[in-house]
Amino acid sequence: MDTIVKELEAMCGRARAASDILATAGTRKKNQALRKIAQKLDENRVLIFAENEKDLEEGRKNGMSAALLDRLAITGKVIDGLMESARQIAEMEDPVGEELSRSVRPNGLTVQKVRVPFGVIGIIYEARPNVTVDSALLCLKSSNVVVLRGGREAIRSNQCLASLMRDVLEEQGLDPEAVQLVTDTTRDSATAMMRLKGKIDLLIPRGGKGLIQSVVQNAVVPVIETGVGNCHVYVDGAADRDMATAIVFNAKTSRPSVCNAAETLLVDAAIAPVFLPGICQLLDAGGVTLRGCERTRAIAPSVLPADEDDFYTEYNDLIMAVKVVDGVDGAIRHINKYGSQHSEAIVTQDDTAAERFMNLVDAAAVYVNASTRFTDGFEFGLGAEIGISTQKLHARGPMGLKELTTYKYRVYGQGQIR
Repeated sequence: MDTIVKELEAMCGRARAASDILATAGTRKKNQALRKIAQKLDENRVLIFAENEKDLEEGRKNGMSAALLDRLAITGKVIDGLMESARQIAEMEDPVGEELSRSVRPNGLTVQKVRVPFGVIGIIYEARPNVTVDSALLCLKSSNVVVLRGGREAIRSNQCLASLMRDVLEEQGLDPEAVQLVTDTTRDSATAMMRLKGKIDLLIPRGGKGLIQSVVQNAVVPVIETGVGNCHVYVDGAADRDMATAIVFNAKTSRPSVCNAAETLLVDAAIAPVFLPGICQLLDAGGVTLRGCERTRAIAPSVLPADEDDFYTEYNDLIMAVKVVDGVDGAIRHINKYGSQHSEAIVTQDDTAAERFMNLVDAAAVYVNASTRFTDGFEFGLGAEIGISTQKLHARGPMGLKELTTYKYRVYGQGQIR
């Protein structure tokens, strides 16, 4: 453990030195590096696929679930998305140095509030190698340096991607130490990062509930809690049933392994007898295992019985809990009790019900007549995201460039004393 701590302290020291170079690089140079990263990814597809396949093969040997293998896989579409993210972020306004406010005090002092980078950002994540690139892109543009600690499941993919980005930084006259990958994937390295107060300025965990809670409960450095996604779709009595069917099916099945997938379907008792049989049949045909309350099973007997734990569970798989509730207030009570404050949706043509749901559901993103699957930095126009915050300070929802900055006050005087 002592060896790991010393290695991480040295990495953070090199990162801190790199941050000084990045802070003075200027927007144009940062944008050029981002565009070159997109080009480098495109030119090295064969290498990336080969390294990723090694991770996938290891995962299959170890019995990794289909949902986790989906998260681990780097496809051509994934690389296309990473390239587009790099290009979009390069086109976005640089948040660093943005003036948030300015005032002149009665004594003549000028007080300016401006955005500045955090400094050294640590990311602890699991089997999603795209996080390696997304995190680095956002940190580079916001003049932060990043220390990445991925899971052992994706180590070869992560090493490949990090190496390619570091090559670009060196080629562009930037310090490659601005992007660092921790190659030790034991629990010790994660624990050590949580304790590097003064070395890491902000720590962001991305992964399952166990990882996130471990970081939140044990870290002594500032943490932003991200995205356990126990998301719900509530079908109101005034819903367009065809629309509701499409939204529910998409929210559950389009990519069940991600945090914005729906885990529970709530159905208004007023519409349940006519809506539940069809949607249950469709979900079953789509390979979804349904676990329902007694009222659900009275209408759709093929649904398995649900227990209390099912309504708290983020399945990340083709499993869905189903519950019949009494109107919008019943849905709100259920979501605020069992939800994870991530993403919640109502399907309804009743504007009053929609507005009540929007106002009273406590979540980072609340939808009317749309799938929860849109809670994503790219979809929200942020270029990419470094995570989806489910806390309320200092960021909430998908975190893009501005959420990776803090601020400082610049005070200009002419010799004032107090």
